[in-house]
Amino acid sequence: MHLKTRLITAAVGLVVLAVVMGFFHTPIFELVLCGITLIALGEIYKALQLESGAKMIFAGAVPYVAAVMFSGVLGIEPFVWLITFAFVLYMVICLVRHSQTLNFTKLCGWVLFGGIILLCFYSFAWMKQMMPKDGLYIVFLVLGFAWGGDSAAYFAGRFFGKHKLAPVVSPNKTIEGAVGGVIGSVIMGVLITMAHGAINGGDQALGGITTTHYWIIAVLGVISSLLGILGDLFASAVKRQCGIKDYGYIFPGHGGIMDRFDSVLFISPCVALGIVLAFYQ
Repeated sequence: MHLKTRLITAAVGLVVLAVVMGFFHTPIFELVLCGITLIALGEIYKALQLESGAKMIFAGAVPYVAAVMFSGVLGIEPFVWLITFAFVLYMVICLVRHSQTLNFTKLCGWVLFGGIILLCFYSFAWMKQMMPKDGLYIVFLVLGFAWGGDSAAYFAGRFFGKHKLAPVVSPNKTIEGAVGGVIGSVIMGVLITMAHGAINGGDQALGGITTTHYWIIAVLGVISSLLGILGDLFASAVKRQCGIKDYGYIFPGHGGIMDRFDSVLFISPCVALGIVLAFYQ
């Protein structure tokens, strides 16, 4: 039943993803990114059991996240650093005001995890602004690397897994599963690139897709798969320290936003940078 629930949720999720991608070239895409980021931040807030004094900081995070996500739409990218500085000062003031009711260590954990989350999802908005013609392809490439690798790792580990990868943090992960995940990410990356070239014309997509491009995508797939494993282990380590099984319940059978997107955390910024360096220089 658990597997059936996961499959149904995955199918519904893919439909929702397709709808969201249909609005990729509109501000609705940034709005969705903003919502996902805030939900994820809320999940970490709850996992760390931050005190009531942190509510003001979370409230301040709402306009800050919106400003960052819509910076490209509003044309305020040059001022993001200033907005970030203002938010940092706001957090410091909140900490001073609630010094007796706000745990500094927990707040630092939330800021660290929150910064990683924000960078991850902002990378999607940045790809859209920097690479409008290929942006949609790159978003699918990131998700393909992450979720294709996850699926391949799951089945490879289930059928061939014998050697534990990180038994303390994630007992179910195996070295064989990790190898399968790498292979799965590479295959998904190549297939998505082939589809992008077929739809947009191989000589138009990415400035002209050649054999060298596929080798670059394969290398990105290997790196992304390893970063996906790192993101998964990082999120699992935090969950274990917090004593929780899942970050949330928004996806039946899958958990919360962070349970579904943990493998995307470090892949998104890496792919965005890699694509720019490889194809836009």
